[in-house]
Amino acid sequence: MAVGKEIRGKIKSFENTKKITKAMEMVSASKMRKAQDRMRAARPYADKIRNITANLSQANPEYKSAYMRSGGSSKVTGFIVVTADKGLCGGLNTNVLRAVTNELRDVQTAGGTAQAVAIGNKGFGFLNRIGANVVSHATQLGDAPVLEKLIGPVKVMLDAFVEGKVDKVLLCYTRFINTMKQEAVIEQLLPLSANRLEQTAAEKAQHGWDYIYEPDAATVIDELLTRYIEALVFQAVAENMASEQSARMVAMKAATENAGNLIGELKLVYNKTRQAAITTELSEIVSGAAAISG
Repeated sequence: MAVGKEIRGKIKSFENTKKITKAMEMVSASKMRKAQDRMRAARPYADKIRNITANLSQANPEYKSAYMRSGGSSKVTGFIVVTADKGLCGGLNTNVLRAVTNELRDVQTAGGTAQAVAIGNKGFGFLNRIGANVVSHATQLGDAPVLEKLIGPVKVMLDAFVEGKVDKVLLCYTRFINTMKQEAVIEQLLPLSANRLEQTAAEKAQHGWDYIYEPDAATVIDELLTRYIEALVFQAVAENMASEQSARMVAMKAATENAGNLIGELKLVYNKTRQAAITTELSEIVSGAAAISG
């Protein structure tokens, strides 16, 4: 029964696939919890840096950092694109890269050019394929991103903005909302808007205004803003990793369920084929016996 043997082979193949997707689902569930904890742990640091920088900026209104000045007239837009290093996570990478593509098209329509920093292997490969100007990249960050690996590539874009070679810098990543929902976002990183440094009444009352600067106020404010921008990029990477593990867990769960459904359908087809073959054999035996006795 050649047809039955072929169906049994397909069933065995789907069963093996189901085992793999189930294992990947369980691994992603474990990594997702760690990624969410890492994402939440990074938020207090960014908030504290923002509060201190806001206080110092208000204490020295006569100084305006280069990170807060509007860009020049170079018509160059910088993109920091954060994606995953691996696939098999549903439409996570596709959604953020589609948003980046639309933004690049708008920049080119307006007569501007773009430079990009790629964080993650998927985004790096995509930007190279479409011919984008990738000035630096960071890939293979692992399950626990380290800030030291991000500082170098990001500093290339920060220096270009300070020197006036780039008018503005956009941060593109996937924001984690919950386990079932992740949102691709593109937000302006530079120049820093005043809204980012706004404080609530409680935050304003929590800190005083007396500071001693070493070596001077401008250097301290610039260094703090640099740390703040790096914290924003790190937070985006942490959010993207939490989104990646959540999306992969959901995708592998769906793949496991689909494999189970296909196995059930193939077993039904196999049983029907087997019953049909048995019925055919019985009919041939009965017909042969009837012919002999007749």
